[in-house]
Amino acid sequence: MSIFHNMIKWLDDAAYVWRYELRQVLRDEGVLLFCIVVPLVYPLLYSWVYNNESIHEVPVVVVDMSHSQQSRQFIRMCDASADVHVACYAEDLDDAKSLVSRQVVKGIYYIPEDFATHLNRMEQATISVYCDMALMLTYKAIYQTAMAVSQQMGAQIQTKLSGNYTAREDMITTSPLDVEEVAMFNPQGGYGTAVLPAVIILIIQQTLALGIGLAAGTARERNRYGDLIPIHPSYSGIGRIVSGKALCYLMVYAVMGTYLILMIPKFFSFIHMAPWQNLLAMMIPYLLACVFFGMTVSCLVRYRENVILLMVFVSLPLLFLSGVSWPQTSIPGYLQGVSWLFPSTFGIRAYLRLNSMGGSIGDVSLELRCLWIQAAAYLATACLVYGHQLYISRQHARERLDYLRKKREVRVAMKKINTSKK
Repeated sequence: MSIFHNMIKWLDDAAYVWRYELRQVLRDEGVLLFCIVVPLVYPLLYSWVYNNESIHEVPVVVVDMSHSQQSRQFIRMCDASADVHVACYAEDLDDAKSLVSRQVVKGIYYIPEDFATHLNRMEQATISVYCDMALMLTYKAIYQTAMAVSQQMGAQIQTKLSGNYTAREDMITTSPLDVEEVAMFNPQGGYGTAVLPAVIILIIQQTLALGIGLAAGTARERNRYGDLIPIHPSYSGIGRIVSGKALCYLMVYAVMGTYLILMIPKFFSFIHMAPWQNLLAMMIPYLLACVFFGMTVSCLVRYRENVILLMVFVSLPLLFLSGVSWPQTSIPGYLQGVSWLFPSTFGIRAYLRLNSMGGSIGDVSLELRCLWIQAAAYLATACLVYGHQLYISRQHARERLDYLRKKREVRVAMKKINTSKK
């Protein structure tokens, strides 16, 4: 009977903390912004910006020092491509660089004077390509277009010199080995399909940490330790506090997570291959790890602005360390070790392998085990830091009681002195 009574008391305390934390979330505009508004609006805006997947008609300037039939053919073929638009011509390279510096164009095609001479002598000719590396997508469009046109012109020259009689012989001459390029897991070859699913998973971790940190920072700034630790059970009751707070944020992000991983890909036609059962098996440990991670971080910051600076600062490095926009094999070992501290690293890898690559639960078993380990580890650290906060809260309460007791004793002593004088 006592065990049943203790269980009921434990659940009642946890439910009280859950209700209290939910009221704090609904009253704090900053927490509402990061936990509700940002997950709803930010993925829509980000996905809409990159909905075209790839860049077309990138403006370039041409410096044609050859003024030959071959150079004009090269320019026409580049301008006819889908990715490049010849916006203007320049007299020399300095004028072209000035246009790039003023962002009128994004790249330069420089054709030297001896371009046609080398081709007519059956020698290798050179065309220089200068690109604005501030945006990799424009560099890719300009460089790949120049490569494709040069290969096509080379194939045409090779065909004329071969002396073949049939089109089949010309095909074998220019392409003796037929290679079919198949883009795996990203058929559009676009930036959105490649990176945005990872951004969606990262948003869950960052907004959770920001929301929990803002709530804790507000409590500290106002010196209201009751907001941070709403009940004062014994030290064995830390689990009730952590469970109640975690339940509040899990309830909110059960809805936000469903919206982010199921609705956003369908809205913008991203690859969506995983059944909901596999996504559920991945999201449960990921959300648990993110919630307990956010609770741990929230107790390590003093002011609410600090958690904003911290989480915004690490957002871009975490995206790179996940192995999405930069190969995982090229990341130094010590940086990979740092990335293992964050749930987003394993959450992003698991989500992409399940949803974008069509993997099974067995294919992401390592990531799932790591997420469960992180959830357990951050649960332990959350209990430790909240236990420390509870100790501080009790210490402040004792100091306040001592102060009031001494003040009362002084008041009583002064009253006795005044009475004796009379």
